[in-house]
Amino acid sequence: DISLIKLLSMAEFAKRPEVTIETMGKVHNPTGEGVRAISEKVKIKTQKIREQAAVKNETSDSNETKVKDVGSSSRNITRKKSGANEGTYNSRNKKQGGHGKGKWSSVMDGSLDDYPEPIDKNDPLYDETKEGKYILSGGGGDLADETPSGYYESEGKAIYGPMLTLPEFKIRLAESIREYFDSGDADEVIRSIEELKCRSFHPEVVKKAISLSLDEGPRERELISRLLTCLHPTPLDDQDMEGGFELLLQGLEELSIDCPDAKSMVGSFLARAVVDEVLPPAYLSTQNNERPGDPVVDKAVSLLSREHCTARLERVWGPGDGRPVAELKSVLDQLLKEYLMSRELDEAARCVRELNAPHFHHELVKRGVTHAMEAPDARDALDAMSALFSFLVKNAIVSEYQVAKGNSRLNKLVPDLSLDIPAAADLLSEYESMAKEMGCLPHSETKKNNSLSE
Repeated sequence: DISLIKLLSMAEFAKRPEVTIETMGKVHNPTGEGVRAISEKVKIKTQKIREQAAVKNETSDSNETKVKDVGSSSRNITRKKSGANEGTYNSRNKKQGGHGKGKWSSVMDGSLDDYPEPIDKNDPLYDETKEGKYILSGGGGDLADETPSGYYESEGKAIYGPMLTLPEFKIRLAESIREYFDSGDADEVIRSIEELKCRSFHPEVVKKAISLSLDEGPRERELISRLLTCLHPTPLDDQDMEGGFELLLQGLEELSIDCPDAKSMVGSFLARAVVDEVLPPAYLSTQNNERPGDPVVDKAVSLLSREHCTARLERVWGPGDGRPVAELKSVLDQLLKEYLMSRELDEAARCVRELNAPHFHHELVKRGVTHAMEAPDARDALDAMSALFSFLVKNAIVSEYQVAKGNSRLNKLVPDLSLDIPAAADLLSEYESMAKEMGCLPHSETKKNNSLSE
């Protein structure tokens, strides 16, 4: 009986409807989805929500790839057609070339090429560079009186004015000056400036050259003073030189931030330029009237007011490292005496390199041989000195020209040396044979000196 009752109850439970949204009655479902609408308000609300959802789906999925039958083995992909109406396809609208296969649109068919250029100067599209022979303008002045900077072959017209912009010109110029610091070839700098063909930017050469030398040593500043002499009067004339120093004086405050001694050094450049006849003396008078109390102009005037100013300003940067000649000679004497005591080639070469005076190395040779002759064992000292000069030449610290120049000076001083060193002539001959064997003295120089002594 009990089992029969259970079976009957299970059958009755199976006949009961499933529990769904419809059977549960009124629940919290604002959209009304799945529930039979029982009022007009609910119907209207449900219809509005469905319309908004349909519009949202159309705008978001109109350009997206649609996939049908998700999970099927075949790729049923429907892509957007290129026609005006989706679902249609027209090969005329296929993007081939400008407008279709073998066709061009009306904008790119070449019809605009025949459009005449505006010749009225009041026309907003009027371009004066396309009328006549001018391609580029230097920014002022009558270009018809100037020499063309180049020739534009494709247009068949001459180019007037600078070939480069000012920033490009400064970059090229800085590269040439830095190469000049290494080579010392002023002719190469002149050639590069002429090749740039930027005549109106020539005052920038003076400003850039001096500005770069302020960050370097006295040797580089001496090279720049010599370069300014080589640049005048061509390719830089008087106006370019005066304009360049004017630009330098205007930007001196900014230079003083990185180089505190900029004003003093620029004053030395001004005085040296007047001595080298790069600037006229009247230029300083004009600047003194326009800039009363300027420390740069006052520095230049004070240097030019000293006794023997011309000779002093020729050595305003020292013999090469900024020190006076007497001080440099004292350093050379100390270096050579220490070498004769220690015989350390590496240490002596390091000291010579630190002097940074390559055009003063002939003094090193002269004083070195003199100290060796005065040593107790003169022949051994001369052999050590020959070894030092050979080491310096092989390591490109001292040039053969400087060694030969120093040897030539020694031959001229033999009569004076013989007063203190009676065997000076014989010792010098022995030194020349040692230097010739070690390769630091050219053979031709030895023969020339022998003929002079005879």
